[in-house]
Amino acid sequence: LGTGRTAVSVILGSGNTCVILDDGTLKCWGMGTSGQLGIGSNVNQITPQTVGLGTGRTAVSVSAGVQHTCAILDDGSLKCWGYNNYGQLGIGSTTNQNTPQTVDLGTGRTAVSVSLGQHHTCALLDDDSLKCWGRNNYGQLGIDSTTQQNTPQTVSFSTNQIPKFVSVDSYSTCVIFEDSRAM
Repeated sequence: LGTGRTAVSVILGSGNTCVILDDGTLKCWGMGTSGQLGIGSNVNQITPQTVGLGTGRTAVSVSAGVQHTCAILDDGSLKCWGYNNYGQLGIGSTTNQNTPQTVDLGTGRTAVSVSLGQHHTCALLDDDSLKCWGRNNYGQLGIDSTTQQNTPQTVSFSTNQIPKFVSVDSYSTCVIFEDSRAM
């Protein structure tokens, strides 16, 4: 991991591993065939490789899906990379990316948490809203549609329902609301 460095967080994807170090550096290794390591290539790696998050940026949290990865940075921005055939990176295209790409969450919005499924992604934002994007063939984005979305879409809830936790699986999404058990 580097001389004198220690891990503070680790995630496991379907074939890759990523770790955040005590200095906020993000390192990934394992299967990289779709760019999910974020190191600028699609080559598998057997040792930890540093992910370039941008000048002066560090990772606060990282999450992995089947073949895509997302990290919340120290400034609250969200970057995603890897497999993108269903728009699960949220960058307005369906082209795979092997380096971190900034997700537009809306003017002034920052990510609080992110959860990745097989082909979709959801993020809780600083204004207590939830946005989801990617494959939507079973309505897993929660937007009253089954149309795939390549950019973050706001999920609507009833008045007084404030999402506090989101969990994403292969084809479903669940939310826990403030002062509630579950939806």
